[in-house]
Amino acid sequence: MALRRLRLLATLAVLLLPIWFPLDLHYKAASIVSMPALPLPPLPPARTVQSSLKVMSGTITRNATLEKVLGSSLGPTHIHYLVQTARPLYDLAQLSVGHPFDLTLGPDGVLAAFSYGIDELRTLRVKRNGDGLEAHVETRTYDLRTEAVSGEISSSLFGAVEEAGESDQLAFDLAAIFEWDVDFNTELRPGDSFKVAVEKMYLEGRFSRYGRILAAQLDRGHRVLRAVRFDGRRGPEYYTPAGVPLRKTFLRSPLKFSRISSRFTHARLHPILKIVRPHLGVDFAAPTGTPVRAAADGRVVSAGWSGGYGKVIRLRHTRGFETLYGHLSRIDVKRGQRVEQGDRIGTVGMTGLATGPHLDYRTIRAGAFVNPLTIQPPPAEPVRASARAAFEAARDRELALLEPPAPPTVAAAVTASAAVGGVTSVTNR
Repeated sequence: MALRRLRLLATLAVLLLPIWFPLDLHYKAASIVSMPALPLPPLPPARTVQSSLKVMSGTITRNATLEKVLGSSLGPTHIHYLVQTARPLYDLAQLSVGHPFDLTLGPDGVLAAFSYGIDELRTLRVKRNGDGLEAHVETRTYDLRTEAVSGEISSSLFGAVEEAGESDQLAFDLAAIFEWDVDFNTELRPGDSFKVAVEKMYLEGRFSRYGRILAAQLDRGHRVLRAVRFDGRRGPEYYTPAGVPLRKTFLRSPLKFSRISSRFTHARLHPILKIVRPHLGVDFAAPTGTPVRAAADGRVVSAGWSGGYGKVIRLRHTRGFETLYGHLSRIDVKRGQRVEQGDRIGTVGMTGLATGPHLDYRTIRAGAFVNPLTIQPPPAEPVRASARAAFEAARDRELALLEPPAPPTVAAAVTASAAVGGVTSVTNR
């Protein structure tokens, strides 16, 4: 009976409560107040946990951000700390595709160390220091060695360089030295040979890249071409042993590497029109998109479409010379623009009357077409008399690097052996 009365009193209290304490059902709109940014709390202190370290390594992929790379292992707060700590030294928002990184988490799951390869010589390193982080950039230096490399050409310069145990870059660098005297697309023959004295850069005992070519030699049958590096009036250039610059007014070819598919002639059967008519230029076959270089310093006279010649560029040079570049797929210059020798002006194509991708290259002198492969460019100015002594000293020093060091004589070998033995005995005491 008493339990029933208690239940009745509880029910009456619930029903009468809104009457005694009326509810305010009107809500006010919330106001937004800008608060000053608060400093982030310190990183949680490291805890001693018996567990192994967790290491994450990889390389940066395209469109990657630090949040995407580390988000599965670190929270936003820790990533923010990492970026802020590194910012005075390097902005981790600027990640480069292919660069390596490492992340180490401590036994407590908190960042212990992070590294990012900025470039070949610099590495950003961030590590845990108590409750915070500290960063520094570790810098390495190249071990620079000058080495002599030689080879014989059987099919191409690239093949000979590869057979000598070197990479394609050395072939490109060597060809750039002699490109005013040799068309490497057409003029090399089996049995030709080369020598170079080149700086090689090593990191931690492993070859990394090539430095400067100090001297080079190209043997082409009875003709021997030699080059030495010297700082002249235009900066570092290559000269013959007599002190004449190898740089000429015109390049031998506006393409670095290609092959000649049609030569200069006054009577050629046109492959499309099927009529015999002059072909007053040289056709260089190359894939579409191959860069086309200005053969000499000059100004763009015209750049656009020209009938069967397709997209064409016409350059005007000094001493009455002009050059034309036809059937281009792309034009990268405008009328009136100044260009320097070697500048990219367009790309190989097959616009106009063309059966395949190639460059139709033509040279005009005093208003008449001439064979680009046989023109004789004006001579360059030799080393000045005031720099002659310095040039000759550099020449003799650099040409000597082309020859491998002579093997030691028997007497020298015995002396060296005795010297080494003496040092060893002292060390062992």
